[in-house]
Amino acid sequence: MILAAQSPGFLSPSGVEIAFLLVGLVTLGAAVVTVTTRQLVHAALWLVVTLGGLAVAYLLLTAEFIAWVQVLIYVGSVVVLLLFGLMLTKAPIGRSPDADSGNRPVALAVALAAAAALVWVVVDAFRTTWIDLDGPAQGSTKVSGEILFRYWVLPFEALSVLLLAALVGAIVLSRKNTGEKEGPR
Repeated sequence: MILAAQSPGFLSPSGVEIAFLLVGLVTLGAAVVTVTTRQLVHAALWLVVTLGGLAVAYLLLTAEFIAWVQVLIYVGSVVVLLLFGLMLTKAPIGRSPDADSGNRPVALAVALAAAAALVWVVVDAFRTTWIDLDGPAQGSTKVSGEILFRYWVLPFEALSVLLLAALVGAIVLSRKNTGEKEGPR
């Protein structure tokens, strides 16, 4: 009886668990606002909050390397590339009627189905997985670096090529077409 009272249980969360829950709620709220706002620039800025919340969650999980990668690559690069793309393509700054197609019920149904499928796949994949607490920490720089450069190099490089193509496409779309043909020199 005394032993059970000394160990924290499910109903007595620690400060880190409470902070993780609060950060998760803020991140979820920012993600919902990101996809529901009708202003593109506001959506990009709410995406910064969402990705920053994920970085804080990684910090709370003691995965510092992944948290800094999240900040540097996603918050620092992807969002800046997105904002440059918005500026270069002369996207409307205010509310845009083109930003809403009127398919919100269908989009909500697809999102709920995708979320249910993702939860089912993750729960099924990790149902019998046990974490070895005596081994090296999974969020450490050494383990994360080995996993990143062994298994994720190709997708990482493919993403960088995709982002470069998006930037080049934004530049091509932003060029003014004067309609004049160049004559021979």
